[in-house]
Amino acid sequence: MIRVVEATGRTTEEAVAAALEQLSDINSSLTQSDVQVELLEKAKAGFFGIGSTPAKVRVTYTLTTDERAKDFLEGLLEHMGVEGKVEATMTSDDTLEMNITGENMGVVIGRRGDTLDALQYITSIAVNRDEDTHIRVSLDTENYRKKRQESLEKLAVKVADRVLKYKRSVTLEPMSSYERRVIHSTLQSYNGVSTYSMGSEPNRKVVIAMAGAGKGGRKRQRKAVKEEE
Repeated sequence: MIRVVEATGRTTEEAVAAALEQLSDINSSLTQSDVQVELLEKAKAGFFGIGSTPAKVRVTYTLTTDERAKDFLEGLLEHMGVEGKVEATMTSDDTLEMNITGENMGVVIGRRGDTLDALQYITSIAVNRDEDTHIRVSLDTENYRKKRQESLEKLAVKVADRVLKYKRSVTLEPMSSYERRVIHSTLQSYNGVSTYSMGSEPNRKVVIAMAGAGKGGRKRQRKAVKEEE
């Protein structure tokens, strides 16, 4: 994705500076070496200032992956009527960690994080459209993911104890792939129980059963963790 802006100034240097200022919403530390500059019109001094014309340039900047994601997500939030600041950082394992800050983030999170998941999914599609390798997008706000993970881990253990006590499988409510993965991972080494997923999106659920129950037991559980990645 590229961004092209045109600007004018008394000199070419001033025109370039003005163009970089227009691009500051993407990257405030851009310099002339980061962009391509095309001189459209040279500055003319005129006669005693009469007939003078400013320099005009066209500046082209190729956005980085995190800048493209930030630009795209901020556009989505604007369409939603949400005022939020987006921060995006690319990690060493090709994961793009994004965070939204602002007021009324409950609208961004949605019911059980469904809106946040949808925004993450749509942003992931937009980011990977022009990438050679898959970029994993992780979107969060107000530390929701960590709080939700802790809640799911407690739920997993509580239900696993119930399964062991009554020796009956328990099917949880429909969850996103991220939430199902948390359940599977939490109980992957939990003695006496195994887990697997069943059903189709968006109603896919996790089943917590006695170890060996269902088809494949632990082997199926390890497969379930991978399927949810």
